[in-house]
Amino acid sequence: MSENTGAWEARIDALLGFCAAVILFVLMMITFADVVARYLFNFPLRGAFEITELMLLVLIFAGLPLVSHADEHVTMDFIDHMLPRPALRALERVVHAVCAAVLFFLTWQIWLKAGKIAAYGDTTDVLRILVAPFVYFMAAMIALTGVVHLFKIVYLPERRGPQGTT
Repeated sequence: MSENTGAWEARIDALLGFCAAVILFVLMMITFADVVARYLFNFPLRGAFEITELMLLVLIFAGLPLVSHADEHVTMDFIDHMLPRPALRALERVVHAVCAAVLFFLTWQIWLKAGKIAAYGDTTDVLRILVAPFVYFMAAMIALTGVVHLFKIVYLPERRGPQGTT
């Protein structure tokens, strides 16, 4: 992998990580304000639950490409020690290809659902926020995660053992 490739990867990781941190901070502030307003003044924030739901959706799906890029998914490595290194590398590439295929299928299905939601004009109950843009965002982030897995087929990083050894 070239040094230039690592630089743009780091920038994308930093941007997505920063966005996730901002969303998490705003979620904390909304929750804090809602709890204080609810229990001290008996006046909850109108629509706080809807905003929290939508921001959690954004947080989770914005984090999906980050988790895939950092290889931080839960994995089982019980056969790794039985395979020779070339076979293990081939298996990792196959797994990334299967993950990419499943993610692109999910992208397609969610994109179709987003189109239906947009056609219906679905909104949240209290604040009347359009739901379709959030579903399109879900599809885009799943597609980006699929691209990450395709990238990993070509640029498969060295695996590290439990103590950080290769």
